[in-house]
Amino acid sequence: MADSGNHGLRFHERTQRRFLHDREPYAEMAYAKKKLIIEKHMFGDLNNLAHLLKNIAARHRYGSDITMDGLKRALIEVLALFPVYRSYLGSGQGRDVDSRYVEQAVDKAGEKNQGLRNELDYIRRVLLFQFEESAAEQESAQWLHFVRRFQQLSGPLMAKGLEDTLLYVYNRLLSLNEVGGNPERFGVSLESFHAFNRERLNKWPHALSATATHDTKRGEDVRARLNVLSEIPQEWERRVRGWSRINRPKKRSVRGSKAPDGNDEYFLYQTLVGALPLAEGDYPGFVRRIKAYLVKAVREAKVHTAWLKPDTDYEEAFVGFAEAVLSREGENSFLEDFLPFARMIAHYGMINSLAQTLVKITAPGVPDFYQGTEFWDLSLVDPDNRRPVDYATRQEALREISATAAGEIPGLIARLLDTREDGRIKLFLMHRALAVRRKHQLLFSHGEYRPLRVSGAKGEHVIAFARQSGERAAVIVAPRFPATLTEPEALPLGEAVWEDTGVLRPEDAGADWEEAVTGRAVHCGKQFFVGEVLQDFPVALLTNFRAKSGIR
Repeated sequence: MADSGNHGLRFHERTQRRFLHDREPYAEMAYAKKKLIIEKHMFGDLNNLAHLLKNIAARHRYGSDITMDGLKRALIEVLALFPVYRSYLGSGQGRDVDSRYVEQAVDKAGEKNQGLRNELDYIRRVLLFQFEESAAEQESAQWLHFVRRFQQLSGPLMAKGLEDTLLYVYNRLLSLNEVGGNPERFGVSLESFHAFNRERLNKWPHALSATATHDTKRGEDVRARLNVLSEIPQEWERRVRGWSRINRPKKRSVRGSKAPDGNDEYFLYQTLVGALPLAEGDYPGFVRRIKAYLVKAVREAKVHTAWLKPDTDYEEAFVGFAEAVLSREGENSFLEDFLPFARMIAHYGMINSLAQTLVKITAPGVPDFYQGTEFWDLSLVDPDNRRPVDYATRQEALREISATAAGEIPGLIARLLDTREDGRIKLFLMHRALAVRRKHQLLFSHGEYRPLRVSGAKGEHVIAFARQSGERAAVIVAPRFPATLTEPEALPLGEAVWEDTGVLRPEDAGADWEEAVTGRAVHCGKQFFVGEVLQDFPVALLTNFRAKSGIR
């Protein structure tokens, strides 16, 4: 997860401003992009909606003097300011939160458009079903039809305005720019994370825990890398400023302005850090993928070019810039500085990825794995994330892992950590953790979720929680913020890293445990010492049902 500290946030905002100079607040950008989509791509749907509303208004004395033009303008404002994808309002079926969404959107629209007060008040009245008791059944059915059509439009509008436009423009930290996410929220606190999991267990225990799908904007391990940048904002700012100076001569002039602009350049640097392949042989293909990706990204952004009206001059300038900065022909001072930095971020990103994988498997919800994510997922948005998956290599790796005898697990772990760039270490963790979950389904689907107290010198670098059902318990321990925990290339293993850091064990769960990833027996007092449970592997899944686990 991204470091939610204000220190990192301030530096990332400052770095972004250096490239944008006059960046608008996120909420204003979202409002503008949604209006753009309505007016350019969904005006026919808006017209239909306005006609439905005008027909309803014509029946009422307080709606008869409202013009069609006024209704259209007011509907645009309410839709553009609607805070969620859709509400679930229906005759007598709405939730209080849905009414609040309507009130919020209408109130904000009124603040921006004083001259539309009558139209906005009428829209509020209809969306909230505030019709008179004497209203005929046919009339109330018309209101319901309008509300349903409104809700059918607000969802696609949010998808096109936010997911397919704003997420390519608001580039403060690209790991936050994800479907269903909120780029304005710079990470979450550990307390909020635990509260979310408790609520999820109580309300939606079978909700999908997906870290990648066919529709995500970038692969789960790209995001894990980019989150590292939130830990080192000053270093990131220094690097980006240097790269911009080095690469300035590689820009082209397009109609009097340098291309790419600062925002697109900043987007590119984050993308390169997040998606750079670890295998040398993948580099030429990576350059080709980046060039294709950038064309899609700038067209989706709809600032300099668009799908319906492409500006090939700008696109060619951006692609040419990317090709030049990634070129290995001759001297390239950018790559000399970039590649070591990107490899450092990749290392810490792997630690984030392993922590994310274990948490996904053990926290409330049903863990889901998109095709190919058994190894490191460094894909970008479709069609890049829909390339053929090398299942044969993954199947062979899984056969080797699953066939390893218990006594040989330590040697296998050592080999996998030494060759962690190939991603088999992630598959190994999936295999071990999912085996525990499969054998103890009720524990992980309905067992209590308990945040565990962490103490000691490196306590802020630990996420720990227990799943418990009766006497049976599992304790999850994982690192966070690895870039400020260890030196580059070092793994967060052992007492030398963790010092006196400890995790308070559940009091009623006993002292004898097994660390299920490595198969080691662990005996503890009142707490687990993190340096002991993370002695051989970067994350730990401790269980107090060793004799029953059946994990090889």
